[in-house]
Amino acid sequence: MSVAPSQLPAHIAIIMDGNGRWAKQRKLPRIEGHRRGVETVRAITDATRELGIRYLTLYAFSVENWKRPEEEVGALMGLLEFFLKRETKAMIKNRVRLLAIGRIHELPERVRTQLIAAMKATERFTDYTLVLALNYGARTEVVDAARAYATAVAAGKEKLNDSSWETFRRYLYTADIPDPDLVIRTSGESRVSNFLLLQAAYAEFIFTPVLWPDFTKGELLAACAEFARRERRYGQTSEQLKPVPSALAP
Repeated sequence: MSVAPSQLPAHIAIIMDGNGRWAKQRKLPRIEGHRRGVETVRAITDATRELGIRYLTLYAFSVENWKRPEEEVGALMGLLEFFLKRETKAMIKNRVRLLAIGRIHELPERVRTQLIAAMKATERFTDYTLVLALNYGARTEVVDAARAYATAVAAGKEKLNDSSWETFRRYLYTADIPDPDLVIRTSGESRVSNFLLLQAAYAEFIFTPVLWPDFTKGELLAACAEFARRERRYGQTSEQLKPVPSALAP
């Protein structure tokens, strides 16, 4: 299966779901599913880079995930720390910039320290960007952006009467990241779970039954092929998108 480079999405965002069910199906502890999911992160990060997809955003930990059992949350934080330690050298070698979106300051100190070090070590790269959504929630993002925007208006840095989406988006976590073209959710669930609600306003969505630990480069290619088949109209009609015949054409 192949897709022309011009038809590939520039930015893919993935809701990585199904680690726990993957483990349950195999009568394994949930943490084993999360460990396997980390290996899938590495494989899909490599696959997007090989395809020339410049931005990949992964929903790694939501603001709601703190409600999970304390043991599981601790294990997830440990896996995140392990991933960052292991993958920083690979990201430097492959010239992949690491960014994070969310309330990063609320992460455990050891994880936050490792995350900041990894972002600092890769900040000079511009070809490919891996974005980790950590302690992230779209509604939380809007609250934080509105607060920052109001502060800027009060300080005279912004004019309220000149407000626009282009102005407001500069206060989102994703200010320096293009909006996703394609959002994929694994595991068969058909909801967005508070993920990039504003940025994904015109994204294409694909919901696959494949559990995240089983999501392969082939699954990614299939999603890209489906994306390429879709017509993105941005509020226009199909007729408006058709090339206008040239008066000089024979």
